[in-house]
Amino acid sequence: MITLTVNGVRRTFDGDPTMPLLWYLRDDLALTGAKYGCGVAQCGSCTVHVGGQPTRACQLPMADLQDATVTTIEGLHPTGEHPLQVAWREIDVPQCGFCQPGQIMQAAGLLQNTPQPTDQQIDAAMNGNLCRCGTYPRIRAAIKAAAERSS
Repeated sequence: MITLTVNGVRRTFDGDPTMPLLWYLRDDLALTGAKYGCGVAQCGSCTVHVGGQPTRACQLPMADLQDATVTTIEGLHPTGEHPLQVAWREIDVPQCGFCQPGQIMQAAGLLQNTPQPTDQQIDAAMNGNLCRCGTYPRIRAAIKAAAERSS
């Protein structure tokens, strides 16, 4: 039995310990914000926070999550008013939107550690979170806007 906390709620898991966290979130908990993109932790669509750090949920087995704290896009802010979520809406970042929860979660990790990031720091932190629609300039603008809002 694996015990973990997801979005502030204590949970238990008694299934296949090799099952990736992404499937537990999506199939068992109906938290569908994190997306299945590539399945090999290369695109970032499945990014959630584990222990406060951005983590690719598609490759993280449940066996590694005993006593872990997981935050998904649904748990970032109870009403969707995290500074990044607000900036994403104000700047109209999404195009198709598929990758955006992972983008926001990666950006939230950046702002936790670097409250006022430079363009270079944003690019480095967001490298590997792919957007097939090419919204990278709007993503960078939204991260900067959220950083300003938070200061």
